Amino acid sequence: MKIVIAPDAFKGSLHAEEAADAIYSGVKKVYPHAEVVRLPVADGGEGTLSVLMSSTGGTLRTVSVQDPLGRAMDAHFGVLGDGETAVIEMAQASGLLLLADHELDPMKASTFGTGQLIRHALDAGYRKMIIGLGGSATNDGGTGLLEALGVRFLADGQLVQMNGSKLSFIHEIDISQLDKRVLETDIRIASDVDNPFVGEQGASFVFGPQKGADAEMVLRLDEGLRHLADMTERQTGVRLHELRGAGAAGGSAGALLAYCGANLESGIDVVLEAMDFAKHLSSADFIVTGEGKTDRQTLAGKALMGIAKLARVENVPVIVISGAIEEAARQELLKWFTELHSLDDGGKSLAELMAQAAKLLENKASTVLQHRQ
Repeated sequence: MKIVIAPDAFKGSLHAEEAADAIYSGVKKVYPHAEVVRLPVADGGEGTLSVLMSSTGGTLRTVSVQDPLGRAMDAHFGVLGDGETAVIEMAQASGLLLLADHELDPMKASTFGTGQLIRHALDAGYRKMIIGLGGSATNDGGTGLLEALGVRFLADGQLVQMNGSKLSFIHEIDISQLDKRVLETDIRIASDVDNPFVGEQGASFVFGPQKGADAEMVLRLDEGLRHLADMTERQTGVRLHELRGAGAAGGSAGALLAYCGANLESGIDVVLEAMDFAKHLSSADFIVTGEGKTDRQTLAGKALMGIAKLARVENVPVIVISGAIEEAARQELLKWFTELHSLDDGGKSLAELMAQAAKLLENKASTVLQHRQ
């Protein structure tokens, strides 16, 4: 028997690798002699780097960059086991979790550090990149990232150091010094967000409040991104305004698309391909996966749906064990997943569930699989 264990992170309680270890322990209680393959997954957000390093036998490089507020720090980029593809995770240099709660301010935060990570990878000779855009603290339209790659933003002829507050002041975008190596690089953006650059469904309105923006800031940020989009269209011919997915990471996806020739792809599809996930399915008896909450958002293209689609091709059953299952979505979910199980039996508070997640997941996995024997 062969069993594939492929959970996403249980946000706030378990990293994907920890969830995979817990399920593994539960599976081995029931099937001690089975071949069990651990392939934790991610969909482009925080954790993508570590998942890809562990699943492909990749290596990490430590480099010096700036955090979202311009302070020096060490961050990592990775190299896949193929030895050819660099993996950049935006959360490493421009992430929400790098700031204390009182420091969150998308008017001040910049993506410069992510641009530095890209540059470090270019300096090391890599011309294939996967860039995961989740978990950013920024709403600067990727202007900081572009600055680090040589693009100059000017107001009244003066160089401007970019952040969210400066977007509306740009008079000129000078791309003459953009690092040409970027344009020679195959850049795949791994994202699970399909929001446009501007508007009520855009970067500022939807994600700005999570990054510390109040109502007035949201309006100013959206206005700034609209101005940047107007200028970008004149500069590059690329219209970002309503472009699906361009609003990811406070508009950084748009910057990479318009100025760096990047390709925007489903995060989970990029990750599963890099892991060569499909090759493990042809001989698998079933897959065990899970996440913090499985709901309608899962159906919209989160990590578990990527797994379900590949599993359907090979006709492999998929068992879901998640922190919670949205009951209103159960029937829709069952069109894709063979079984749905929840750690939340109604007897524990959310705090208890999160604190005991590893043990609960281990126990639930063994209970569920005992019923399959």
